[in-house]
Formats: sequence, structure tokens, C-alpha cells
Amino acid sequence: MTPREALLRAIYYLDRDLAPSAKVRAFQKAMATVDAHEPDDLERRARAGTLTELDGIGKSSAEVIADSLAGRTDGYLARLDDRTRVEATVGADLREALRGDCHLHSTWSDGAASPEAMAAAAMALGHEYIVLTDHSARLTVAHGLSEERLEKQLADVAALNETVAPFRVLTGIEVDIFEDGSLDLADHMLAQLDVVVASVHSKLRLPAAEMTRRMVMAVANPHVDILGHCTNRKVTGTGRAPSEFDADMVFAACEKFDTAVEINCRPERQDPPEDLLALAIEWGCRVAIDSDAHAPGQLEWQVYGCDKAARAGIEPDDVINTRSADELVALLA
Repeated sequence: MTPREALLRAIYYLDRDLAPSAKVRAFQKAMATVDAHEPDDLERRARAGTLTELDGIGKSSAEVIADSLAGRTDGYLARLDDRTRVEATVGADLREALRGDCHLHSTWSDGAASPEAMAAAAMALGHEYIVLTDHSARLTVAHGLSEERLEKQLADVAALNETVAPFRVLTGIEVDIFEDGSLDLADHMLAQLDVVVASVHSKLRLPAAEMTRRMVMAVANPHVDILGHCTNRKVTGTGRAPSEFDADMVFAACEKFDTAVEINCRPERQDPPEDLLALAIEWGCRVAIDSDAHAPGQLEWQVYGCDKAARAGIEPDDVINTRSADELVALLA
């Protein structure tokens, strides 16, 4: 493994661990430094213990570089892998049944990696497809996609699929749900996409009646396939209380209009909570187990959702992304 490959692997593990962005950027800076220096100079500095004298290389990244040059496999990288590894428990069989991931982001919006890198990581995990669901335009903080940028992305995805076949990158969007229940993208654009995830990202404290109407209007849209992170809660750090809505009415609408309820696997979301997931199952809703990954390492988070789904008694047939790409597109159409 070259120093660059080793640093990339460290970034993968850090992303998997939801490490602070400053830590990830430090390794990215170290990688840029490695790219700018001759291999012989790096080897000489590694032997002399002077790698940290180079701008952008700290103690941890220097250890990764030195280990890679010396062929050591039990150093910093191995320890980071052990500490951050994600493994399924009760949901192992369900994870094995998953064939793709229906919600993830790339550098087209607020993701940290290109669609090509996300596809490569998904292939390494054994997936047959991913759905590229970058944010829609309203989420300006995430550099969401305008119609023009989405059109360009669709062309790029078509070209990418020619190079990654038989793996598939399905087209999609995470479209914002406006306060009145309308969506942040015109119907003629949504109709072009394989998968549409609709999510609330603003005005999270609306009164329950207004939030309920907002969500029901969205899931009733014939182009919406998945209701994303339905409570909008955060369970780590300072946390964020869940939005209030009539869950019976929302899940009844999801069942009526064939809109899947997302099990969002991000560690800080773990959405929906167990009681609401049980209610969605009671209403007969299908589910999508989605990583909501913003970096390659985060694709592994699906195991959290698989464990949660297994504990709730969800069967593989009730999970839409246990289908093949063709079956999924046909089901959602």
C-alpha cells in the first residue's frame, strides 16, 4: 500500500467513525503533501523520523506514511480499523440481503467524495447499485442542485454507468419538502429520476397539525418514493428533539401511496425511533434501509439500520433495497 493509498484508507475509517471534519481535513492535507513530494524524499524522511517537518503532516499521518513505506500492517491504520469497524449483529442476514443503498450524497452537494468514489466503495461492500440522492436547491448550505445542475448530473451519471457496469448508479434526489407540502423540484424533473427521497430540512418546529399536513402532502406526490428521516431528530452531541406530527396519519398515507419509510442509519439520527418504526410496520409500510452517507466510509452504516430492522421483526421482502436495480425501479414506477 502506497502512502497515498494508506492515507485514503485512514480517511475512509475516520469518515466511518464520523470523526470531526478537522481531523479528516488534516489527513487530506497530508495526502496533498505526499502528492507534492518525491517518493525517495518521503522514504528518507521516514527513516530519519522527520516527516512531521513537512507542512501538512502531523504525528498520526506521519505514522501512517512511515508504516506504509516500511510495510508494517499493525500500526496506526490497523488500530483505527479495529476501533471504527462496523459489524452487524442481529441484522447480519438482512445486511446480506441488501443489494443497494437508496440515499447518499456526493460532491455535487454536501458529500465529501465523487459519485465515482462512492460507487467504488459500494462495489467493495458487495452492493449491486447505489442511488445518487444529492440535495435539491433549497438547501443552499449543502450546495443543493438546481434544475440545470441536476440535468448535468444526469448526463454524468449516464456516462459513469458505462464505465462501472454491471454495477448501476441510479439517478435520484433528496428533495426538500416545503412548509405547504410542495416539493423543491418541478414534477417534470422528478419524473426523470429513478428514486426520489423527500425530506424536511427546515421549520422543524412547526405545530404538529401543520407538520402532519406538510408530510402527508409530500408522500402523496406520485413521484415521491421514500420519506427520509421522518422525525429529523439528532441523538448525539447537544441533540435535537424530534419534530411533532400525527404519525398514524403520515404512515397511513405512506402505505396508501406506496411511499417507503426510511430507516436512516446515520449514528446521530437513528431515525425513526423504535416506537414509530413499529407503528410504520403496523400500518404495512415498506421501508428503505439507507446510509445517508456523505463519504465512502459511511456507506457501512447500513448495518445499524439492519440491526434495528431485525429487532423490529422486519422481513427482507419489506425492504425495498433488497431488490435488484431493475426490480427497484419497476417497483417504484
